[in-house]
Amino acid sequence: MIPMRLIVFVGLLAGLLAACRTEEQRLYERARELTQRFILIDGHIDVPYRLRQFPEDITRRTELGDFDYERARAGGLDAPFFSIYLPAELQDTPGASKALADSLIDMVETLARQAPTKFMLARSPEDVRRAHREGRIALLMGMENGSGLEGDLRNVAYFYDRGIRYITLTHARVNQICDSSYDTTRVWNGLSRFGEQVVDEMNRLGMLIDVSHVSDSAFYDVLRRTKAPVIASHSSARHFTPGWERNMSDEMIRALAANGGVIMINFGSSFLRSEYQAIGDSLRRQLRAELEAQGIDPDSPEGRRWMALQRKRHPIGTVADVADHIDHVVQLVGVDHVGLGSDFDGVFALPEGLQDVSMYPNLVAELLRRGYSEEDIEKILGGNLLRVWEAVEAVAAELQTP
Repeated sequence: MIPMRLIVFVGLLAGLLAACRTEEQRLYERARELTQRFILIDGHIDVPYRLRQFPEDITRRTELGDFDYERARAGGLDAPFFSIYLPAELQDTPGASKALADSLIDMVETLARQAPTKFMLARSPEDVRRAHREGRIALLMGMENGSGLEGDLRNVAYFYDRGIRYITLTHARVNQICDSSYDTTRVWNGLSRFGEQVVDEMNRLGMLIDVSHVSDSAFYDVLRRTKAPVIASHSSARHFTPGWERNMSDEMIRALAANGGVIMINFGSSFLRSEYQAIGDSLRRQLRAELEAQGIDPDSPEGRRWMALQRKRHPIGTVADVADHIDHVVQLVGVDHVGLGSDFDGVFALPEGLQDVSMYPNLVAELLRRGYSEEDIEKILGGNLLRVWEAVEAVAAELQTP
C-alpha cells in the first residue's frame, strides 16, 4: 500500500511540473507573438552561396540549410541580409570576385522575381517596413569581402546601384582595402589609402560600412575616418573568446557605441565560447574521417551534402550562450547598440535551439526570462539596425547636398 503522504507529494509535484510547462508555453507564445509583430532583421545569412553549392527551392521547406521561406515565416524573420560572399582565394584572379558578386546578386533578384508574393528586393528602411506591412520577406544584400570592388572606386556606386547596402571590408585575408582579423600578414596596419577612399565613398552613397572580419587596427582606422555610424554585421563579444580577434573586444564595443553603431551577434558556436571552437574542430575532423572511411571525398558534392546534414545533428552550445553575448553588450553600452547577425548557412555548428530561422522565438523567450522589455526586444530584433541605417542615409544626404 502506497502511503498517503507519498501520493500527496507526487500529486503536488505533478501539478508543479504542469504549471511550469504551462508558464514556459505562455512565455514561448509571447516570444513568438513578438517576433511576428516586430520587424526582425538578421544582419548576415549566407543563402546565395549555399544555393550555388546546393540548389534548392527556398520558397518551400528545404532539406538542407538554415533558411527557407516556411521556416523564416515561422520564426518571424522579416528582412535577412543575404550575404554576397566572395571567397578570399578569388582575389588572386583579377575580375573573379566581381564576376561572382554579380552572379550571386542575379540569383537574389531571380528569387524575388519568381516569388513576388513571398519575397521583395529591399534597398531602404522604408522598403523593409513596407514588406513587413505586406507580409513579404524583404531581401537585403550585403557584400562579404570588399574584394568585389577589384580596386576600382567606381565599383562602390556600381554595387550600390545593384542593391548592395553594406560591404564587409575584407574577409579571411588582407585585401586592397584593409587587413583581416583572420590573417597574420598585416600589409596596411589598418586601412589602405584605397580603403580610406572606399569609406568616404560609402559615406557619400549611404552604404553601411561593416567592420566584421577586419583587424583591430583597421576597425579603429574606420572609426577615425567615417562620418556615419558603422555596423558589425555578424560578430560577437571577445569577452567570451579571449584572444580571438574575429570577435570584438570590450574597448571596440564601447568605441562602436560612441560612433552610434551596432554589433549584431553571431550565433555560430565558435563565436560563443572558446571551448566550443575546439569541440567544433574535433567534430569536423571526426565527420571527415567517417566519410573518408566510406571512400567518399569530404569535398565532393556527396561529401558536402552529408556534412550539411550531419551538422544539424550535432549542436554545440545553447540559446543562453547567445543571450549572454547580448547581455554583455547591453551591460557595456546599453540596449541601443546590439542586434542579431546569425551567420546562418555560413557556419559549421550552431547552438541547440537556434539552428535555423524558425527558432528566433527561443532567443526572444530567453531574453524575456532575463527581464528584457518589449521595447528592448523591438530594438534588438531590428529597431537598432534601422536607426543606424537611417543615420547613414542622413549623412549621405548632407554629403550630397551642394
